[in-house]
Amino acid sequence: MKKIVVLGGGTGSFTVLRGLKRHEVELSAIVSMADDGGSTGVLRDELGVLPPGDVRQCLVALSDSSRLMRSLMSYRFEEGCLKGHSFGNLLLCAMEKVTGSFEKAVEEVGKVLKINGKVIPVTTTDVRLRMELSDGSMLNGEGQIYGSEKISQGYKRIFLEPTPSPHNQAISEIMAADLIVFGPGGLYSSLIPLLLVPGIVGALKETMAEKVFVMNLMNRKGQTDSFKASSYLRELSKFMPSDLFDHILINNGLPANTLVEAYAKESSLVENDLIKDSHVIATDLLSEKLKEVQNGDLLKRNLIRHDHKKIAEELIKVLDGVE
Repeated sequence: MKKIVVLGGGTGSFTVLRGLKRHEVELSAIVSMADDGGSTGVLRDELGVLPPGDVRQCLVALSDSSRLMRSLMSYRFEEGCLKGHSFGNLLLCAMEKVTGSFEKAVEEVGKVLKINGKVIPVTTTDVRLRMELSDGSMLNGEGQIYGSEKISQGYKRIFLEPTPSPHNQAISEIMAADLIVFGPGGLYSSLIPLLLVPGIVGALKETMAEKVFVMNLMNRKGQTDSFKASSYLRELSKFMPSDLFDHILINNGLPANTLVEAYAKESSLVENDLIKDSHVIATDLLSEKLKEVQNGDLLKRNLIRHDHKKIAEELIKVLDGVE
């Protein structure tokens, strides 16, 4: 059975894994560990645990358990002292305390959820993401970086503190893969942090796997304003070889004008300016279903999102072409 490794974090990896799970492949998710916003940030600060949020989403995506159990893991309390926390985050934190290891916690919760695949933190070092902007100010943590609208004005550096050690299994999975999927996800909050972990870029260069970058659908206000497809590749090339990817998967579908207009002031569609590039796979990847927005969910641009089945179908076509 051929092996696919998905690198990312949060909603992007959830979408890709959810689609690929329907196919006869061996799946592994390597998850960014820089998250410190929302429920995850509170739990990290108060309990001294590693970030559970992105790992939880990947576990749910790979789960073969009942719909009720998957809903339970994603359930977010809306009142009381637990307001804002998801049950799955709390379970992972409790399991880490009981087992004494975040890796063991992920393994045990994976058994409960009957996951079809592996979920691996890119590092088990307790890291924080930092970004120094061009004006000298510092954004401390993934939460501040994710919410910033000043990054497009320029930054001097982005780094992890302390310098982490890569998870040995993450390196092994990359080296053993037939296909590696990178993205979609927050450029500065999810994708680049993976490349900042020593050893990850080296493994991506050395592996014999085909490598696919799944381009984001939307730009983020104040961060990737007016970015085109080539802009994302140029930004990533600051942290890895510019020719690393064998394929670039890009959406060419157009959402309804009402959706585009709904948040035109917040963000814009990523334009494909790589039309003549033979590495590009351009096809309609849009979901026709509208996401149900929960109370307090400010991510209005998630109304325009990838279709998990369409992404999976294109990735399987690439995999089928691998010798």
